[in-house]
Amino acid sequence: MKNLILISFLCSSINLFSLNNNENYVATIDLTNVVNDRVKVVIYFPDITNDEIIYCMPKIVPGTYSIYDFGRFISDFTAYNKEGDKMQFEPVDVNQYKIKNATQLGRVEYWVDDTFDSELSNPIFEPGGTNIEDGKNYQINTFGFIGYVEGMKENDYELKIKKPENFYGASPLTAKSSDKYFDTYHLHNYDRLADAPMLYAIADTATKIVGGAEVLIGVYSPNKKISAKQIMQEVSEILEAQEDYLGGDLPVDKYAFLFYFTDTVGVSGGMGALEHMNSSVYFFPEKEIQEIAPFLRDVCAHEFFHIVTPLNIHSEEIGNFNFIEPDMSKHLWLYEGQTEYAAHHAQVKAGLITTDEFLKRMQEKIESSQSYFNDTLAFTDMSEGCLDTYKNEYGNVYEKGALINMCLDIELRRLSNGKYGTQELMKELGKIYGKDRSFKDDELFNKITSLTYPEIRTFFSKYVEGNNALPYEQFLGYAGINLSAPETEKKITLGNISMNYDFTTDDRKITITNLTGSNAFAQDMGYKIGDRLLSINGASITTGDPNETIDNWKASAKAGDKVVMVVERQKENGKTKKVKLKGKAMEIDVAKSRTWTIDIGATEEQIKLRKTWINQ
Repeated sequence: MKNLILISFLCSSINLFSLNNNENYVATIDLTNVVNDRVKVVIYFPDITNDEIIYCMPKIVPGTYSIYDFGRFISDFTAYNKEGDKMQFEPVDVNQYKIKNATQLGRVEYWVDDTFDSELSNPIFEPGGTNIEDGKNYQINTFGFIGYVEGMKENDYELKIKKPENFYGASPLTAKSSDKYFDTYHLHNYDRLADAPMLYAIADTATKIVGGAEVLIGVYSPNKKISAKQIMQEVSEILEAQEDYLGGDLPVDKYAFLFYFTDTVGVSGGMGALEHMNSSVYFFPEKEIQEIAPFLRDVCAHEFFHIVTPLNIHSEEIGNFNFIEPDMSKHLWLYEGQTEYAAHHAQVKAGLITTDEFLKRMQEKIESSQSYFNDTLAFTDMSEGCLDTYKNEYGNVYEKGALINMCLDIELRRLSNGKYGTQELMKELGKIYGKDRSFKDDELFNKITSLTYPEIRTFFSKYVEGNNALPYEQFLGYAGINLSAPETEKKITLGNISMNYDFTTDDRKITITNLTGSNAFAQDMGYKIGDRLLSINGASITTGDPNETIDNWKASAKAGDKVVMVVERQKENGKTKKVKLKGKAMEIDVAKSRTWTIDIGATEEQIKLRKTWINQ
C-alpha cells in the first residue's frame, strides 16, 4: 500500500507540471519536512524569453510600512535548468538573485527560515511574519516564502502546500483541490498570492455568513485557552453592525480572521494585526477570552473594515505594489485613518458602545496625537515619507488619521443637512473604483470634491495637505458637543524616559532608550541609556507584563516614598553588572483627560446633525 501511494503522488506531480502551459509559476511549500525550523520551497517557472532575469523576494509588503527584507530568511538557493542541471546565479542584494541563461531556467529551490524566533536585527512584526513549529503550527504569509521574476509579476501561480496529516489550512482562499497530502490554490498574479495568508494547524475554526460572505475564524492557541467559537461569539455583533454600516452586502465572497495566540513575548515585542484585502492575521497574548475580549473586538473591527479600503478603494501605488522599491501613497488618512474611524463609528451607531465611550475614545486619540506626534505635520507628507523621514510619525494614522475622518464626517453631514457622510462617500468611491481599478494619488481630493462640496477641498487643503491643527471644538460643536475645561492632577512619575524591549538578547528586557526630556526624578535616580530594568521595589519587571508592574507601583506609591530600581548595566569591558538606583517617589502635574459632553441646550440643527452622525 505504501508503494502504491508513492506512485500515485509521483504521477500527480508529473501531471501538475505538464499542465503548466508554460505560463504559470508552480510553487510547492513542504510543511512535512522541517529541518531546524526551515521548510523547503520549490518553484517551477513559466517560459522566460530574457537571457538574464532577477528573482525577487519582497523588501516590503503592503500594510506594513516597514523595510523587512524577506530575502534574509532564505538559504541554500539553487537554480536548475529544464534538464535538472544546476545553473549559475549571483546575489544582487539580500532580496534578489540574478540568473543567467534564463531561457533555460526550469526551477529554483531554497530553504526558508521562519521569522518568529529569528535572532536577526530589525525583527519582523509577527502578524506580517512567518512561523514554523514542526507538527504544531505554520503561519504562512506567502510573501515570506515565495517571490517572483522581475517583470513577470502578473503571471498566474499554482500554489501547492504539502501538509502534515490531519492539518487544516485556514485561509481566505478556496482550494482548487484538496486531499490528505496536498492543498492546491490558484492565484492570478503575485499581488494576489502575497495577499493570501494561511494558518496551518489542527483545525480550530468557526464560520458565519455576513453580508453574503463567508467569514472564517481560524485559531492556534498552544494551551487551548481560546477557541475560534469563543472569538466568533465576541465579534458576531460587531460583524453584524459592520454589515449594516456597509449597506448589507460585502465586497468579498470570503473573509478570514487568522489568530496566533502566544504564551511568550514575540521577537518584535508587539501585539496586533496585519490587514489583507479579504483577511487579517493576528498575534495576541494567550489569555482567557474575557481578559482580551474588548481589545480583540476593536482590532477585529478595524481590520475587517479594510475590505473597503484598500480592497475597493486604493491608489495605483497599492494596486500595483512594488515589493522592492515602493512608492508610498499620500493617502494614509484614508487607508488607515478612515478604517480606524469607521471601526468605532459603526459601534456607536449600532448601540454596541455608548456615546460617552465613543467620545472618550476620540478624546484619547486627540490627546495621543497632540502628545506623541507632530500635530501640525501635513498628513500627506507624513504618508509619503512614512518609510524614512517620518517613520516615527506613522502611529499617528490610528490617532489623527481617525480624527481627520471624524471631522470630515461631521463636515459632510453639516453641508448635506445630515444626508451624506463618510459612510456614503466610501460606498460611492467603492462603486467608482473597485478592487480592479486604482485612483491616481494626486487626483483623489479633487474627485471627492466633485462628488461632494467645494468646502471639502478647503478641508483637505487645510487639515490633510496643510499643517493646520484640526479645530475639534468647532467640528464637534456643530453636533452640540462641548469640551470640558482644562484641569491638572498629581501623578507619580517614572522619570519621563523612553523604554523598549532589547531585541539584541534572548531575554529581551525592558531597556532605557532615550533620556531626552527626562525630569528631576530620572536625574536623581541616575538612569543611563542602555539600563535594562530588572525590578522596582522588589517587584520583578522581567516576568509577566512589565507595564502592569510599573503601573501597580505608580498606583501604590506616594510622594517621598523610597524607590529602589535594580537595573542591569553594561561595563566598559562589555560585561554587565547589577546596579541599585535609589531615589524618592515624585509627583508631577499631569493634564487630566478632558471630556466631551452633550450640550443640553443644543439647537434643533445641532441635534439633527448629531442624530444622523452617531444616532444620539
